[in-house]
Amino acid sequence: MKPIFLTAAALLTTLSFAAPISVKAENSAPVRRLLETRECFGCDLTGANLKGAHLIGVDLRNANLKGANLEGANLEGADLTGANLSSANLEEAFVSDTILNNANLTNVNLSNSRLYNTDVNGAVLANIDLSGADVFNTAISVGGEY
Repeated sequence: MKPIFLTAAALLTTLSFAAPISVKAENSAPVRRLLETRECFGCDLTGANLKGAHLIGVDLRNANLKGANLEGANLEGADLTGANLSSANLEEAFVSDTILNNANLTNVNLSNSRLYNTDVNGAVLANIDLSGADVFNTAISVGGEY
């Protein structure tokens, strides 16, 4: 009986010194606010997991979505003016009638996404991945000089 008790005590002591468990971004107050109210102006959503989220018409102006996972998300009619989407994953996202004016899209994965009538006026579009993307009536060119 004593060996089991000592083993359990040693295990619990080891676990108590482990790094604290961090709260995942998808459970954060800003994510809950966004999903409940459809707006999160200037929110810090760094690294948020919004995979497959229905973000139709949301207000994410000036939000920080750096490294966020928006894979398969529906951003139809969303306003992301001035948002930081650097290194975000928008693979297979539906980006239709979305406003991305002055947004930072550096290193964004837009592969296999659909960008229709998307406003990217003044956006930083450095090193974006558009492989397999369907781009229509959106001022993004693929490769080469204009």
